[in-house]
Amino acid sequence: MRIWLRDLPLLVQMAGLVALSMLLPAAHATVTGDHHVARSFFYSSVILGVLLALVSIAVAGRKPRDLGRANLTALVWAYLLLPALMAVPLNEALPKVAVTDLWFEMMSSFTTTGMTVLPGVPDSIHLWRALVGWMGGFTILVAAAAILAPVNLGGVEVVTGRVPGQRDDGPYWFTGSIHPAERVRRQAGRVLPAYAGVTVLLWLGLILTGEDSLRAFCVALSSVSTSGILPGGELSAGRLAEAMILAVLVLALSRRFWPGAVLRPDGPVTRDPELRLALGVTGFVTAVLFLRHAIAAEGYEGFGSGLGALWGTVFTTVSFLTTTGFVSADWEIARFWSGLQTPGLVLAGLAVLGGGVATTAGGVKLMRVNALFRHGEQEMERLIHPSIVSRSALRDRRAAAYAAWVFFMLYALTIAAGTGALTILGQGFDPALALTLAALTTTGQLAALVGAEPVPVAVLGAEVKAVMAALMVIGRLETL
Repeated sequence: MRIWLRDLPLLVQMAGLVALSMLLPAAHATVTGDHHVARSFFYSSVILGVLLALVSIAVAGRKPRDLGRANLTALVWAYLLLPALMAVPLNEALPKVAVTDLWFEMMSSFTTTGMTVLPGVPDSIHLWRALVGWMGGFTILVAAAAILAPVNLGGVEVVTGRVPGQRDDGPYWFTGSIHPAERVRRQAGRVLPAYAGVTVLLWLGLILTGEDSLRAFCVALSSVSTSGILPGGELSAGRLAEAMILAVLVLALSRRFWPGAVLRPDGPVTRDPELRLALGVTGFVTAVLFLRHAIAAEGYEGFGSGLGALWGTVFTTVSFLTTTGFVSADWEIARFWSGLQTPGLVLAGLAVLGGGVATTAGGVKLMRVNALFRHGEQEMERLIHPSIVSRSALRDRRAAAYAAWVFFMLYALTIAAGTGALTILGQGFDPALALTLAALTTTGQLAALVGAEPVPVAVLGAEVKAVMAALMVIGRLETL
């Protein structure tokens, strides 16, 4: 039986886990007395389980020609089909909501974007949204090392300098003798204990600070997965709770923090290029937003106001750099201190930079930005001293810098294409740009922060949501 389950296609296994996970919001709804929602999730879990059992029997014994490519294809199909399965219990629990809105909600959650069109729903629905985002983060952590890395995708091409999309069973991976399905299982077994353990620790820590149990659990799920999904839509935790969340968000800045990491960086943490770049970006943005007012202020607001502005800037900067989208409770103080009319553009720039490769963060990724920066530094040295022997660690990584530049340019062109498509569908330029950045960087909160006015996502048409969903998948899988 165990061997039979292990040999099932990856997409079927993922769908089975989705069906099983529906039992958690069903149990929560039962405990809280919301029996209609409980029945919706329980019956959906049972029906999907039966259907998947029949599909499993039908595909038993089927062997694809190239299992590595089959897993990559299954990963793409997962982002196209699983949100529809995840929306099945919502369709029963919220019959008055359009099916397209429910599908969009699940697509946003599974890609860890966190954009919502379902305000005022029961707590069990919020739990399901956060749980779907948590599963989406776990999926990309496993896929980054077990599916994308062996074919030099997902930012790994910058680390190795190999051609993106080309299979690599050479000295980097030693995977020639390891079955691709076995590689997925091993990586899942390495990541799950740490991923779940960090979630539980943060949950307990937030409860000790006085947070409600359900809200604390949703915040923990959203922080580890960098989905930014919150019941109520705003982070109301105190500074101690925000400090705990910030410690977890740092895990999305470098792959070195996760077990089974792809080409784990050698040396101490202080030498990690992604962490050093993240520290530099955070320091620069904090200085711009904080010192601008501190230097130009005519009056003195007090030490407490300055401390709040400093903390709000640091927390929100790291949150958007990891594409989580949490906004500190002190962010309004930071906005006042900055004196800038549109600080949301700064947050959009942070989200475009993104976090570490092979993590749950989206965006261009810090490793690609670092490769371009180091390559530019090397070329500047050559302009001054044409015959210099470069001391840069990237002197033999021209292919890596080239791949990073091509990705960055295609990313920019995709922003332009997405903005143009949404403009054609009737959106103004500013809302279209905000929606494109929010979807492509998987940072849904940008839709409410980039422009002068929040974009009302819930009232957008089905065509606009379809374009945004496509941008979410592109940004999550880096299918550029």
